[in-house]
Amino acid sequence: MEKVSHRNQVNEIVNYFKDNEKDKEDFKIGIELEHFVIDKDTLQTISYYGEGGVEDTLKELESNGWEGSYEGEYLLGLNNANKVITLEPGSQLELSIKPQKDIKDIEKEYFQFLTEIIPILNRKNQGLIAVGYQPETKIDDIKILPKKRYDYMFEYFKDKGSHAHNMMKGTASLQLAFDYSSEEDYIKKFKTASALSPVVYAMFENALYFEGQKWNKHNLRSFIWENCDKDRSGIVKGTFDEDFGYEKYAEYILNGPPIFIDNGRGVYSTGDKRYKEIFNPEDYSLEELEHVLTMFFPDVRTKKYVEIRMMDAVPYPLNFSAIALWKGILYDENNLNMVYEYIKDISQEDVDRAKDDIIDKGLDGKLRDKSIYEIGKWLIDISKNGLKNGEKEYLKYLDEMIVDKKNPYELIKNREVKGKKEALSWCILNNLFEVN
Repeated sequence: MEKVSHRNQVNEIVNYFKDNEKDKEDFKIGIELEHFVIDKDTLQTISYYGEGGVEDTLKELESNGWEGSYEGEYLLGLNNANKVITLEPGSQLELSIKPQKDIKDIEKEYFQFLTEIIPILNRKNQGLIAVGYQPETKIDDIKILPKKRYDYMFEYFKDKGSHAHNMMKGTASLQLAFDYSSEEDYIKKFKTASALSPVVYAMFENALYFEGQKWNKHNLRSFIWENCDKDRSGIVKGTFDEDFGYEKYAEYILNGPPIFIDNGRGVYSTGDKRYKEIFNPEDYSLEELEHVLTMFFPDVRTKKYVEIRMMDAVPYPLNFSAIALWKGILYDENNLNMVYEYIKDISQEDVDRAKDDIIDKGLDGKLRDKSIYEIGKWLIDISKNGLKNGEKEYLKYLDEMIVDKKNPYELIKNREVKGKKEALSWCILNNLFEVN
């Protein structure tokens, strides 16, 4: 590639962020919900491959009217109106719902998905479970999906962090996307979400088991991400600098390796090359840039929106409490300003220390001088004031849990005396449809 201007590279990415600013009246919420498909009796992860595998389930949905997405002979995804199903490297089943203004509309789409997939899984004695880590199967026993991009990632991560492959094949999360109206609004939302990262990790901690055994610390997913790849996970370098904004995030992307490029015409490996060595602002496709933005996995990510990625996969209705919590903070201007005022002098070191603390102490960990538990209660109370009456109800389950100084990890731990299967039963979404 001919030598290109670094300034032009930065400007091109900055313009992409500017082009995706939204009017406040058009703000919506996007959501991605990851799940594991398991055997109901053994809790073992169901393989993508073979009779009764995850691909078979996708094929049944395809025959019910979903449109399939194939790579060669393999069915790897589906879409149907406002919903898209994709598979993560360890066959984690992810549902993305088209951004909606109201939480009830997201809920309607989610339940439509569940009412379609649960009967298929029940016939096979399989469950759809929302937890932060595979409950029973070890990742070495999970065959990676037949997707070229996952092959590239698997190879690339071999010499990166100690738990990069655990991230790929073992974890599941809940991810939310929020719009921004201007660079100033973007900065407030991005910094606020990043500063609260350890608080939200701990509030939604939902992984008591690691590689089939009890995890003897807290916040497993946070630990795994911290030991994945420093180039692309954790907190974006420079987030808490005074001059953080679109340009700094563009620099973050340009100075990291995207692993591989998907330009809409083909996929090819780029190894350790940084994006600034590859990106030609005079000749690139939008698909390429949007792909590269997804190849960095920080706690808070910038795409066409601010994406919040810390929450473990949690079952209904707790997953909708997470949506409500963030909506009440980020989409109410008074609340956003209040929380931003609270976090604006928090540093990268403060967040890093808190992340270490929550792994040892969970909700008793501290972010500076306050416990995660105290901050969590405060955030819930603030959020309530930023929600419409009908949406405040979604916070109820989270509110009751945190008041009791519990998180999903603690709820599972308290039930463990009944056995692992019973301890995890509330996380299996099939149970929402059981007739009493």
